[in-house]
Amino acid sequence: MGLYHLLYHSQALQPFDTPALTALLHQARAFNREHHLSGLLLHTPDDRFFQILEGEEDVVRTLYYDRIVADPRHHHCRLVGAGACAERSFADWNMGFRVANAAELHALLAAATPAELLLFAPQPRVRPELLKLLLDFVAHHELESISYA
Repeated sequence: MGLYHLLYHSQALQPFDTPALTALLHQARAFNREHHLSGLLLHTPDDRFFQILEGEEDVVRTLYYDRIVADPRHHHCRLVGAGACAERSFADWNMGFRVANAAELHALLAAATPAELLLFAPQPRVRPELLKLLLDFVAHHELESISYA
């Protein structure tokens, strides 16, 4: 299997304050380091998550379908895009982290879902325009205080 990326968003069922986000990031980074995964996690003050994962296809898919979707701390987990990719966009991070406001997340979701698609039918891959928006977002936002190496 080859390099694969997967992008999803979800809504937390409980508030994620700084200690909860810190614990989540420590857990995710340790898992990702062990399994050679990279990615980015965005969190909004209204407790929505937007995450991209990169790595070997079987590892990414197993993590998403067996652990992330089944996690009782969130719901409305929606796959936005998934598929093979030529290279990692977030190779330097086991799990990068940024706080996004609702308008920024809405813009990213709008870019992820072309108007002609109904519901959240997954794309065959993460669209290049969306990856560019994510990379631009990261470039223009400082590291969050929770963002450890």
